[in-house]
Amino acid sequence: MNVARAIAVLCLLGLPLAVAADGLAPGTSYYYADFEPGQKPWQPGQALNFEEVFKNYQYYEIVVDQDGREMTVKQFIRGDKVDSAKYLLLPDGALQKK
Repeated sequence: MNVARAIAVLCLLGLPLAVAADGLAPGTSYYYADFEPGQKPWQPGQALNFEEVFKNYQYYEIVVDQDGREMTVKQFIRGDKVDSAKYLLLPDGALQKK
């Protein structure tokens, strides 16, 4: 199977949805200083490492589900979870709140 054919098969199996999440690995927690779901296409901000997270008053944890079609966003203030929402990852790169 040549490379072009393999890429076409992956695209048909939903790879564009995973790309919409900017290559975030499913099931892995990522931390950000801000979260802007209205961007089209949505792009995560500057990722924070685990140590940087606790320096911020407010931060967001983003986890893409195993099939790459939705993600959970949790908002934290002073280390306490204050909000949680699920978003569908649309083929055009936009997010839709569930």
